[in-house]
Amino acid sequence: MKESVYKTYEELLLFLNAKMVGQVLGIAPSSTYELMHESSFPVLKIGSRMVVPKEKFIEWVERNTGGDS
Repeated sequence: MKESVYKTYEELLLFLNAKMVGQVLGIAPSSTYELMHESSFPVLKIGSRMVVPKEKFIEWVERNTGGDS
């Protein structure tokens, strides 16, 4: 597993691209793209581009790690 380059959520931009999502989660680009194509992942499609709203990403992480229980 790669180490995340981000240490806090405050460092993130309002919208995350695929590279940033992978860096935050510490996963490979191929795994990032697989994740971003899952229906349960909060992706916003703008034309052919996919971005992830920061707040929805944080909610997704908390839901999937038990942090929002």
